[in-house]
Amino acid sequence: MGDAFGEGYPADGEGPVHAVRLRPFHIDETAVTNAQFATFVKATGHVTDAERYGSSAVFHLVVAAPSSDILGDAAGAPWWINVRGAHWRRPEGARSDVTGRQNHPVVHISWNDATAYARWAGKRLPTEAEWEYAARGGPAGRRYPWGDELTPGGRWRCNIWQGRFPHANTEEDGYLTTAPVKSYRPNGFGLWNTAGNVWEWCSDWFSPTYYAESPSADPRGPESGTARVLRGGSYLCHDSYCNRYRVAARSSNTPESSCANLGFRCANDVTGTA
Repeated sequence: MGDAFGEGYPADGEGPVHAVRLRPFHIDETAVTNAQFATFVKATGHVTDAERYGSSAVFHLVVAAPSSDILGDAAGAPWWINVRGAHWRRPEGARSDVTGRQNHPVVHISWNDATAYARWAGKRLPTEAEWEYAARGGPAGRRYPWGDELTPGGRWRCNIWQGRFPHANTEEDGYLTTAPVKSYRPNGFGLWNTAGNVWEWCSDWFSPTYYAESPSADPRGPESGTARVLRGGSYLCHDSYCNRYRVAARSSNTPESSCANLGFRCANDVTGTA
């Protein structure tokens, strides 16, 4: 685990590089989709944190809401607009919906929402160590799931930002916001979009110093904390400010937080004998 290139942000704690041993586990090939989350909500009546709080963060270029629903921008990140009524069913605000996006990753999902879904599905969130191992797809120490070059052969392999962030996206990779969960190519383990598209929640509490003290066998994060681990980067990542679509990159947010690029995939233990 960890950043073998020295490219990580110091506050993220991507080092030191260290060996980890994991028990076998299952992990979903894609992030959870709008269609899958809708089935969960229909079965359980779950109300997401974004719905309960009444607003969530939407990228400024795609807000679809009346001016009365614009509640302000985020300090230090003015491209994030707090929009009343934005949630997983209306990801850009009251004038949007997920029609035609059933196979896109569900967004505006908090860690609390993700764990509720996983519990209902008989699964769990992956640990950070499981996520990184699975995201790499086999080869160790590479920058991306497919190798060290971002666009091998001039082809985009992930959904991130191209152009001048945050004002102009050339959409060379085909998308301004989310892409269908089976876009581009899967990695060596058959997992799709472990770089870019949406950030994915892990089960662990986050600490920037954890790698220096973590156990080598099945690390599960600190005992406590204030934020949970996020992995994978999103469609808004750009090397000018957020070079976190590398496999080793780490981020975090508080468990109740939601925004238009937060999603998740599920994992599970391997039970029985082969």
